[in-house]
Amino acid sequence: MQQQSCTFIPASGVAPLNYLLALPPDYQSDSTERWPLLLFLHGRGECGDDLALVKRYGVPKLLTEVDDFPFITVSPQCPAGTDWALHNTTLLALVDEIMATHPIDPNRIYLTGLSMGGRGSWQLAMLYPECFAAMAPICGRIPDVPGFLEQMATLKDLPIWVFHGAQDPVVPLENSEKLVAALYTCHGNVRFTVYPHADHDAWTKTYANPELYEWMIAHSRPAQKVKRGRSRSAKLVDK
Repeated sequence: MQQQSCTFIPASGVAPLNYLLALPPDYQSDSTERWPLLLFLHGRGECGDDLALVKRYGVPKLLTEVDDFPFITVSPQCPAGTDWALHNTTLLALVDEIMATHPIDPNRIYLTGLSMGGRGSWQLAMLYPECFAAMAPICGRIPDVPGFLEQMATLKDLPIWVFHGAQDPVVPLENSEKLVAALYTCHGNVRFTVYPHADHDAWTKTYANPELYEWMIAHSRPAQKVKRGRSRSAKLVDK
């Protein structure tokens, strides 16, 4: 599938954010159909200003290999020397802008990420739980936020499917175990898949599994819970 290279320029003067945009093959901008949106956050090795790096792993790599995908997909690139935690406001503004310029179903916005993007997914969802219908963080470290595990009740109503390799030497499995345990404690809606023989690469098998996307599509937020207005306070620039 084709992935268009774009730049999001926040009107607030915050640094621009490059991203890849992929539209389903049968997408029509003038259609009355509303599409699900998938936001993908990459790992640390794909940071920088070269969007080709973002296609190395995860959903963007999958899109280079398939002809059909049921989501409008947005894959931003984290600038070099920074972390996703520094761009949470910009990420939300990007989602709002895509919603304002494309026929998105506001109740079917999904979040996923790997490694640094897995941690970024946890933190973004914690800040804006009302935005997402489901989340799939992969081998993500516990965010470096005081009391993060104690705040997990904020996410108890969000369907979450966590993935991790048991032999991960980069982000030890105990990170996901503690996050999942905190969700169990508050009766959260969580699934947990551990690959017994996998190391840090828990994402290749995960993103190749059609069940993940079927699980996402099966979840939709109740309309009355979506309260955020769409932001038009930024510009989109095709690259």
